[in-house]
Amino acid sequence: MHFEDLPTTPRSEELVDKAFSRAARAGRAKQGKEAQESMLQTASNILSDNLENVVTSWPDFELVDTFYYEFADATLADTDVGGVDPLRQHLSEVMWAGRQADKIKDEYHGRIRNSDTDTARKLRKQAFARLADITEQVEDDLLAIGTAREALKTLPDIRADEPAIVVAGYPNVGKSSFVNTVTNARNETAAYPFTTTEINVGHVEDNHVRYQLIDTPGLLDRPSEDRNPIESQAVSALTHLADAVLFVLDASGECGYPLDSQRDLLDDIESTFDVPVIVVCNKADRSTDTEADHYMSVETGENVDEVLDAAIDAVDYELELPFEDDE
Repeated sequence: MHFEDLPTTPRSEELVDKAFSRAARAGRAKQGKEAQESMLQTASNILSDNLENVVTSWPDFELVDTFYYEFADATLADTDVGGVDPLRQHLSEVMWAGRQADKIKDEYHGRIRNSDTDTARKLRKQAFARLADITEQVEDDLLAIGTAREALKTLPDIRADEPAIVVAGYPNVGKSSFVNTVTNARNETAAYPFTTTEINVGHVEDNHVRYQLIDTPGLLDRPSEDRNPIESQAVSALTHLADAVLFVLDASGECGYPLDSQRDLLDDIESTFDVPVIVVCNKADRSTDTEADHYMSVETGENVDEVLDAAIDAVDYELELPFEDDE
């Protein structure tokens, strides 16, 4: 799913200007009633095609993965659009306008053909007025769709068909450093803005399988009661995506948060995600004074690869080979 590939949404005024200017050129190439017919067909085709293309360029939200639906809904809830359902209504209105343009063409085509030249010109002008009116009726819908595109084009390129490891824990415990380290430098990670935070996505490959490591500062680094409704919805979306959670603790206290608070957040994460949760104590070169599944130090490199291997093992992903027989 790549919302960034969505084309720019045109304004209604732009569409009308484009349609009528092209129609004028088409009309100059012919005479009499044929000129009026050509103008009508050109203008209506441009409007119907462009309006319907606005809609068909979007994915069918009934078919997209649950993660993308919920994350898109959370993103749009923070805009004037208000969510996926209002966006779908705007798209429906624009599709209606595109089909109306086709109906107007069909309605006036025969009338122009069966009239004299003067009447044909009047009928074509009537049709143009109706085409412009229909297009202007969906101006607000086009603006809303444009707003949605701008909001969604920065959604992370997270693939629902690839295994995902979500990295959680309080700020400054070493989550981002871990992701950057195991994904072999920063150019292998990408940051995507979301409300007041950003989502960092890195990738590692193991046995020909690509694993996504997802660090969500601002979402999974504080208790659920501190998240706003939009952020809570985004966390809900992540629960549909995660195959394992890597929870990072800092027993040294250098992160600035008490260990008790960190473990309370761990309890919150374990109750939210119905997947394996691997607890890792980072900065183990400074302190290991907490219970954990693994101990590491991203700074010194101690046990970092082992922790990554443990997360991959917890995912327990089996690659389906196309040549394997179903038995």
